[in-house]
Amino acid sequence: MAHLIPFKGVLYDPASVGDIANVVAPPYDVIDEAFQRALYERHPNNVIRLELGLDQPDDGPSSNRYTRAADDLRRWLKQGALRRDAAPAIYPYAIEYQPPSCAPGADPLVMKGFLATVELAEFGTGHIYPHENTRSAAKADRLNLIETCRANFSPIFSLFSDPDGGLLALIEKSVDEDRPRFEFRDDAGFRHRLWSITDRRVLHDITASLQPKPLFIADGHHRYETALTYQKLRRQQAGLPPRSSLQPFDSVLMLLGSLEDPGLTVLPTHRVLMTPLPAMATIEEHLREDFTIEEFPFQTDTEAEARRQFIRILRARGQAKHAFGLALQSHKAYVLLTLRSVHRIAGGTSPRDRLDVSILHNQVLTPLLPSKSDEHPILYTKDDDEALDLVRQGRAHAALLLNPTKVSEVRDVAEAGERMPHKSTYFFPKPLTGLVMNVFEE
Repeated sequence: MAHLIPFKGVLYDPASVGDIANVVAPPYDVIDEAFQRALYERHPNNVIRLELGLDQPDDGPSSNRYTRAADDLRRWLKQGALRRDAAPAIYPYAIEYQPPSCAPGADPLVMKGFLATVELAEFGTGHIYPHENTRSAAKADRLNLIETCRANFSPIFSLFSDPDGGLLALIEKSVDEDRPRFEFRDDAGFRHRLWSITDRRVLHDITASLQPKPLFIADGHHRYETALTYQKLRRQQAGLPPRSSLQPFDSVLMLLGSLEDPGLTVLPTHRVLMTPLPAMATIEEHLREDFTIEEFPFQTDTEAEARRQFIRILRARGQAKHAFGLALQSHKAYVLLTLRSVHRIAGGTSPRDRLDVSILHNQVLTPLLPSKSDEHPILYTKDDDEALDLVRQGRAHAALLLNPTKVSEVRDVAEAGERMPHKSTYFFPKPLTGLVMNVFEE
């Protein structure tokens, strides 16, 4: 189902730019304004100048951050800061990292995948599945960038099922693990390694192995939908029929990883409420029919231990049941809410209805808030301690903690043709931008 296309990647030349760590960047959508400026100052060839340029006061249609990105791209290719590989390749990629909130001294995890281009396919064809809704403003920005630069600077992160590990094993035995093209540590201390495979027989075997597998988009829905829009525009401009020979704009850069990879982490996205919930007695009255309610009381000197026990039991309970954590500014106890039975799930029995985040909004937030829950200001955080600290410090009224969405649940929602609720998943770690770029050969 998935048509993998080895390609001539554009990569930084260390002989020209020096340490690769100084020219790559995290995905654009996790970079705030301060970090954006810091990356600008870090190196004159940092990929941030291509992927997320700075606006200028006198910007207009003929000179703006998109045109500056295109000018920089052409200049860096001409000067040799960037070089296109001579032969089509795929690019195995490994990230060794420590997940947030891991135990001190714990062994690092390693997420493995490979970068390649993949032929675009409309959603609903059974080839590529989304799991999240997208927003128009972000797509307009990415369309301006791809139209002006005619390139993909960052990969869409997609997952395929490889239960026996056969495809990744084929890739691993085709590279010299001790001799990557790039190896460095990023700002968080994560170790990144990149290789390339150009052997035609190996590329054929990898392409054939992926062919029957559907792909599930983990991160990058905006960029994927933008690539589809750009494909239609270019085909219309060129007068090309839909089923004519493949053009460079018919594919998109992806990082492909395994659903079963033990090195893949999905982090929860907790809800921190800036408006008050009712008192604990009222909460119990509203929720006790559907949830068992357990409290972990504390005083100032016992809060740290109560917190550790609360989070540990929340995680353990979430392995088999639907469980949520609650912290209230006015209540000196952490509260564990566990759904009594799957038969208590409101709304329906679709994969989306069975998600923790759907149950939280439908059966916890909606009964407790006087109006629609999405009308109330909510902060989102992946960090357990940050969520609880905001409440304990009086900067938020309440926090609702979730367990991570399971990768299998993401797959089930996508295969059912549904989309996840807002802020349901956070796949970790994120692939870096700028390691390998897909600059269209036209």
